[in-house]
Amino acid sequence: MAGHIQDRWYKTLDGPDGRPVTVKTDRHGSGLRYRARYVGPDGTEKSKSFPDRQKRRAEAWLSSIEADMSRGDYIEPTAGRMTFGQYVTGWLTTQTTDPATRASVEMRLRLHAVPYLGSRPLASFQPSHIRLWVRALEDTGLSAAYRRGIFAHVSTVFTAAVEDRIIRENPCRSRSVKAPRLDPQKVKPWDTDRVEAVRGELPDRYHAMIEPAAGCGLRQGEVFGLAVEEIDFRNGVVHVLRQVKLLRGQRVFAPPKGGKIRDVPLPGSVAFALADHMRRHRPVEITLPWKTPEGSPVTATLIFTSPRGQALDRNRFNHWVWRPALRAAGVPAGRENGMHALRHFYASVLLDAGENIKALSEYLGHHDPGFTLRTYTHLMPASDTRTRAAVDRVFGYKPATNDGPETARAV
Repeated sequence: MAGHIQDRWYKTLDGPDGRPVTVKTDRHGSGLRYRARYVGPDGTEKSKSFPDRQKRRAEAWLSSIEADMSRGDYIEPTAGRMTFGQYVTGWLTTQTTDPATRASVEMRLRLHAVPYLGSRPLASFQPSHIRLWVRALEDTGLSAAYRRGIFAHVSTVFTAAVEDRIIRENPCRSRSVKAPRLDPQKVKPWDTDRVEAVRGELPDRYHAMIEPAAGCGLRQGEVFGLAVEEIDFRNGVVHVLRQVKLLRGQRVFAPPKGGKIRDVPLPGSVAFALADHMRRHRPVEITLPWKTPEGSPVTATLIFTSPRGQALDRNRFNHWVWRPALRAAGVPAGRENGMHALRHFYASVLLDAGENIKALSEYLGHHDPGFTLRTYTHLMPASDTRTRAAVDRVFGYKPATNDGPETARAV
């Protein structure tokens, strides 16, 4: 058995005849009688006290400690007294993701997790506490996708606490705890008429932003960070190397999302629109810090800038340019109609043209083709449509139908 058990009510002394005798101590009858003691892996002594008539319980506790040590499952008994809030503070300092992601995670935990869970000791969490928090989160009115992200962050924190040997189990992984369910909504790409309507309402200096977004699948920040030196007109390629991000209210250059630097085919129509834009609006050499406001300065000749010749940022652009254009074009505002909708349009066009998922995933900069497939599978032409088309091609039959990004969705 690891350690030993001290009886604090009795002690053994040598009797007059040299034989050991048991006598009462000064603490006899008061306080907890048994003190189970052992030396932990860190070399310090640990102990736990038990009341009278519970010596077997003390022995069982020591036995379980010994078993945990032999299996490598030992957890220091007082470790779980650290509160969720205290652990989150230390956990955040160890994260190695990009600064913008760290800032986003910190904000979500600070606003939506720590106020509810922060004061509770880690070892005291039960699945019921997480279920109550998930319900409170639902009552805030936040979107299911946003709540699911917050839940994932909290679960990651508990997983880290398990791996740090502070708690035994992650309460978020209990079978009775369910992560917020995503709204069962499928991506509904814009049609060409809507794309053209919004383009028509954008100020002249932003008309050509539609092309790299809807014609190359670039994200908004990647369009903001698109530089002259990354456009290979000769070979028809766009090198997507950076984006403009907001970090603590300051614009910075950063790698594309997930660090996915990539090459995207440059269609002739997009190349023409960009070349025409650059003739009318001279690109501007912009210097911004790399990744963080304290990062090393990086210079790029940006194609799209503000009227004052500054790098664009999402907050001001969306408020002063994009949303007014949506209103003028009769398009309802909302998350589904952000500039990201142009990426969905790009995906629908490529899938309708028969492009494969792996290539589309690379062009979009997704981390996994499986994600691309899950997002856009409903836009792919059904197998019976492909069968009819294949047979029609063999027999030279050409149906009188219009091609376009709506074809796949109409099937």
